Parts: sequence; C-alpha cells; structure tokens
Amino acid sequence: MFSKPSVFSSGICLAACLLGSGVRAEVDALVRESVVLINEGKAQQAFDKLAAVETTRAGDPDFDTALGIAANDTGQFTRAVFALERVLSVQPGNSRARAELGRALFSLGDNPSARQVLQEAKRDNIPLEVSKKIDDFLQAIDRNEEAARSSVKAYVESSYGIDSNINSGPANANVAVPLFGGLVFTLAPSSVKLKDDFYTVGAGVSARYVIDPRLSLIGSASGSFRFYNDFNDFDTRQTDLTAGATYRLEKNEFTAVAQVGTFYADNRRARDQRGVQAEWTHRVDAARQWSTYLQLSTLRYPDQHVRDADRYVLGTSYATAFSSGLLLSGGVYAGTERERANAVPHLGHRLAGVRAGMQQAVNADLDLFASLGYESRRYGGQDPLFLVTRRDRQSSMSLGLNWVPAFSWRVTPQLTMLRVRSNIAISDFSKQVLSVTVRKDF
Repeated sequence: MFSKPSVFSSGICLAACLLGSGVRAEVDALVRESVVLINEGKAQQAFDKLAAVETTRAGDPDFDTALGIAANDTGQFTRAVFALERVLSVQPGNSRARAELGRALFSLGDNPSARQVLQEAKRDNIPLEVSKKIDDFLQAIDRNEEAARSSVKAYVESSYGIDSNINSGPANANVAVPLFGGLVFTLAPSSVKLKDDFYTVGAGVSARYVIDPRLSLIGSASGSFRFYNDFNDFDTRQTDLTAGATYRLEKNEFTAVAQVGTFYADNRRARDQRGVQAEWTHRVDAARQWSTYLQLSTLRYPDQHVRDADRYVLGTSYATAFSSGLLLSGGVYAGTERERANAVPHLGHRLAGVRAGMQQAVNADLDLFASLGYESRRYGGQDPLFLVTRRDRQSSMSLGLNWVPAFSWRVTPQLTMLRVRSNIAISDFSKQVLSVTVRKDF
C-alpha cells in the first residue's frame, strides 16, 4: 500500500538535515522565518508565506530552496519540482536542492528521474547523514521498481487455533417460535454453539505481467482448508481465482478484476460466488492514500437455491503512515444483498458498515495490529417463523502481531472476537477465535 514508513520519515529527516546545513546568513527575513517554521514542524505555515509571494520572488535560489523544501513537507510535490528546478538552473552545484528535487520526483512516482538526481546529489560533498538518507530513498526506488516488474509470487501457510463457536450457533438451545404461539422448541445439538480446536492449511500464487510502466495484467489463485478436531462435519475449504488488470496514471491506480470462488462444507459444495470488482486508489503522497471500490457478485447455493442472491457493495477507505512507524486506516461501506427467488424478502438485506485499523512497527521484525468493525443488516421482510423483520448488528475486533523470525517467514498470533446481536433468537451469537499462523513466502 505504502512505501515503508521509514522511507517516509527519511524524507522528513532529509529536509531537516538539509536545512541544518545552514541557509546563508545574508538571506532576507522571510526566508529565515520560513526555515525556522520548517524546522519546528510547521511546514504548512512556511509554505503559505512563501507561496503568497512566489510570483515576485521566483528565481531567488534561497527563496526557491526554502519553498521547495516546504512544498515537499506539505505534499505539494509538483510545486517543489518547479521551485527546485529553478534553483538548479542558476546554481547547478546546489546539492541541497538536488537532493530535495530527487525526493519530490520519488514522491511523484518518477523513479528513473529520482534515481538520477539523487545519485548526482550523492556524488557531491554532502554530510554523511544526508548521504544515508539518500541511500534510503535509492533503496525505496529499488523496491518500487522491483514491484513494477513482471513477477510470480507464492505462499504456503498453516495455523492452529481454538474457536468458541464453530457453527455460529446461539448459546440457548430452547427457542420460542411466535408462529406457533410462542411454543418453545429445542434446537438440535449441531445447531447450538459448539467449541472446537482447528487447524488450517492454505496456499496461493499471484502473478503480474507488466505490459508497460502503466498497464499490467494481474491474477491469483488460492485455496484453504480448515479441519476441526471433534466436529468433522464442520470442516470447510475455500478456493478463489481472480484475473484482471491495473492501470497507473500519476498518483492514481485503477484496478478491475473478475473473481470466482467456491466454498465447501463437509465435503459438499455449499456456495459459489462470481463477480467483478473495480477499485480506484489515489496516493496523496508516499504516506497517504484513498481507495474506493465497487463489488458486484452473485451468490449461488447448489442445495438451497431459494437463498441465491445478487450482492452489491460500494465502499471507500483512507490510510496514512506516520514517521513513528504507525499506520492508521478507516473506511465505510454500504450495499445490498438482493434475493433472486420470489416471495422471500426476508432472505435479502441492506447492509452498511465501518472499519478502522492500526498497525505499529515495534522494530524491523515485529508489528502490532488491531482492527475494529461494525456492520448493520436490515432484512427486507417479515421472518415467517419469528414474525418480525430481522435486524442484525455485528461488532468485531481483532488483536495480534506479525513477527518475522527469518527472511520470507511470518508468524501471526491473533485473537478475533465477533458479536452479532439479532432480534431473531437463532441468529444471535458470539464467538472468539484464538490462533497462530505460520506463513512462508516465495
């Protein structure tokens, strides 16, 4: 999603190091004041002051250098390029401006030009700390270019865990049914909350074929199996295939894929899903991005065609990375799952939800993460047994960590808690899943 937070922070440090090398004493008060503001982390104030007089001051290398650094620190990378190119046109040996120009080009995604400019800056007589920051940018460019090449990647993973409610069943086996005057029925043991240990195995492969720097074809295939120790009738497996294309235009990336998935329960095909997804990602800068997506899919149940439905979901999310290694994200979505059969409006529903997440890098090998979610589902008609229109409110929370003990290996202990509050007794349940997953990437 982003360049590593360390790369983003290196840009901040680079600006500080460059400013720390000293603006000449004879520069005017506006430039001196702007440098102080940038050093104090008030780059937006500095940029506003400098931009207000750019038309009359452009061409002064001290002014343009300060403007370029302030523009970089506030994400105005195109403005930074113009200002810094003006500096280099009259001061071709200004390594400070050259390094900042490389930073701006990197943030705009022009990796070849950024590499050339940064390498030229590094050849100059620059402080050691600045040289190290330039190395960080050059390494980030290498990673970006590697990601842009045609590639095939694969993984295998396995996990072991405990699920407090493998069948998402209610805790109470005795249920009053209004259709029969409130008569109490006792649910079958397999329909009530069941606890069991489980283990999973999974694998996947993904590929990218680069047609040109902007256009790529993408595809993936994955499969996973879950086995329970005591209740083998609840064993499941899932297979998924996707194929599509991505197109990059400056800060924007457009993706469209077709998706095919099949879910099996107790060795029987339980649900087929077919659909398409379109997504637009706008990268504000190296640390911030917006993503908006539209999912259109069909759900087919081979043994229960009355449940067949068409599903449509529209959502958007925002994520930002901080120099401390903290990544925050949040999003909202809404949609509908429309029943295909006649006279069963209680099987279709409208949905809306919110999500939030955070990830904090502790060191190069360890990240902590947490996520929260809430979804509301309102069904389309009265339930024929319980004589009310079903309403579900689902809350979820996950906590865990990612540990990288060795290159291409990842260990993820995780706790997930789910609570569904429903006005239909058999749909009201809670569950907790504690698991440890080991993954190997190739």
